[in-house]
Amino acid sequence: MQTTKNPVAVINAEGLIMGRMASKVAKKLLNGEEVIIINAEKSVISGKKKSKVSEAKEFLEVGAPERGPFHYRRPDKIMRKTIRGMLPFKQPKGKTAYKKLKVFMGVPKEFKDQKTETIPEAQAATLKGPHFTLGELAREIGWNQGE
Repeated sequence: MQTTKNPVAVINAEGLIMGRMASKVAKKLLNGEEVIIINAEKSVISGKKKSKVSEAKEFLEVGAPERGPFHYRRPDKIMRKTIRGMLPFKQPKGKTAYKKLKVFMGVPKEFKDQKTETIPEAQAATLKGPHFTLGELAREIGWNQGE
């Protein structure tokens, strides 16, 4: 039985650009690290809100509700699906990497006092154009926060 523990990276997504963060997280997952993302709803999407929301609503109409593809409206599920798209999910290495990903909205009790990593390439402070949070997008496409 193996006793070696994979390194665990806790990433606070608040103020990070979602796509850039997702690509770095996918790389960490493929390298065997376990990744935990907190504050998923506070990650940033660059672009005009109106165009991104209409793009997302158009995407929701694709497929059949009973057969798929399934479109999530919760920010943590959207984040997981984004990262899954950056992994070779149909291969065994992609499936095992995806199983090592955990995404949370807010900060769970067990990670309150834990040190978080930063991804400098994904800092939204560099954005000069229009941007908005993943939580705002989710609310626009039908996410009820009570769920």
